[in-house]
Amino acid sequence: MRTYQQTTAQTAHGWYIVDAAGQRLGTLAVRIARALSGKHKPTWTPHIDDGDHVVVVNAEKVELGGQKWKQKLYYRHSNYPGGLKVQTARELADKHPERVIEKAVRGMLPTNRMRDAQLRRLSVYAGAEHPHGAQNPAPLPGSN
Repeated sequence: MRTYQQTTAQTAHGWYIVDAAGQRLGTLAVRIARALSGKHKPTWTPHIDDGDHVVVVNAEKVELGGQKWKQKLYYRHSNYPGGLKVQTARELADKHPERVIEKAVRGMLPTNRMRDAQLRRLSVYAGAEHPHGAQNPAPLPGSN
């Protein structure tokens, strides 16, 4: 018996769509990260980027539990002295609702060379409309 080893030429990137309305942020981010990295496929190989494209709609309707809208903080720095900016999850979601999901998924992916390529296949939209209808995205398995 020979062990099967997938190559880059054998990868096929499918398209999935996820409706974030009413779903918890952490659970949703785990499902999206698994699809982006390709771990849901039986041919998953750690060093081959064989994940799929994921389109997330209704990002403004994602849910956080308890007091996390007020307690969860997002930091960024301008690289100037005193340039640290802090936002709560509610402030970030009011201004850019898609960034809440993008940051959660980014934190779920491993910190290696493939992370940026995997994140390029993630498209998040605040509303229900998206321009990826021609790709015929299927519902992501395991998501509601």
